[in-house]
Amino acid sequence: MLQRDYIQRLIREFFAALHRLVEKKEAGERQAEVRRLFAQYLGGYDLYHAGTMDDVMRSFEKFPEEERLERMEMLAELYYAEADWLSEPMRGDILERAFMLFDFIDRHSRTYSPERLKKMNDISARRKGNSD
Repeated sequence: MLQRDYIQRLIREFFAALHRLVEKKEAGERQAEVRRLFAQYLGGYDLYHAGTMDDVMRSFEKFPEEERLERMEMLAELYYAEADWLSEPMRGDILERAFMLFDFIDRHSRTYSPERLKKMNDISARRKGNSD
């Protein structure tokens, strides 16, 4: 029970911080805040941007099993938010990573999330728009 409470509190803190990040106007401030969020909730920024998706998925082994899907969702949300201010080809890569994580979570989570499905549809539409 305490572990579940901890995870829920962690998720609330994360989404509050993500909301503040999205509201920042200055690009330098956003980038610094993104790096801080990665460090605080996941680990090194570079692994999640330069490593392969296999490396990224293996990185979740450091978290207790009952936290892994939530941490993956945090990463997917960070990718999704960050993609809005990146340029191609990095934007496409980050959106692809977000989609893969959202899809994995959707297949393995016992929680239905219309918001997650909406984001997956948005990513699919954005990717389709880039391939035209």
